[in-house]
Amino acid sequence: MITDVTRVAVTGGIGSGKSFVCQRLKERGIEVFNCDDVAKRLMRERRDLQRRLVRLVGKELYTDGQLNKAVMARFILASNDNARRVDAIVHPAVAEEFVRSTFQWMECAILFESGFDKLVDKIIYVDAPLETRIDRIMLRDNISREKALEWIHRQMDPEEARRRSHFIIINDGNTDIDRQLDELLGESSKNIQ
Repeated sequence: MITDVTRVAVTGGIGSGKSFVCQRLKERGIEVFNCDDVAKRLMRERRDLQRRLVRLVGKELYTDGQLNKAVMARFILASNDNARRVDAIVHPAVAEEFVRSTFQWMECAILFESGFDKLVDKIIYVDAPLETRIDRIMLRDNISREKALEWIHRQMDPEEARRRSHFIIINDGNTDIDRQLDELLGESSKNIQ
């Protein structure tokens, strides 16, 4: 679909700080469509998705209409094929919602893997050192280093993602995010907004 409105994606590996960058964008008046939040809402609200997911994962996936995140995580981490099968159910619904929305910006952790990169014109990759990412994931999710690495290795190689992106934001805890956003939005406002 071709429009006169440029759409922008913010992506990066788990623990890179995409949500932090998107919060800074929101403070600048830029609303961002959060693919993870929308996916969770759709899995909670849409009965058609729930039925398909239960057929795939099992009855224990939902209890009293509530998604059992631990069951879903175990299923996804069991194999790449499992992850692909869940994605094949959920991703089209999320993509449809974004396309129908008025949002120009999206936050998507698995932008390239999901094919959502084809829904946007520009891609910003949020980057952070591996050890920083591991520490953030362990702290945020209260999981082991091994489990954090398992999630990291399920995602696209950072070098490949950087290569396919138009802009890089460094979120290492030391580099000034606001300065980078000023430069990005200032230099490329004619290209991005």
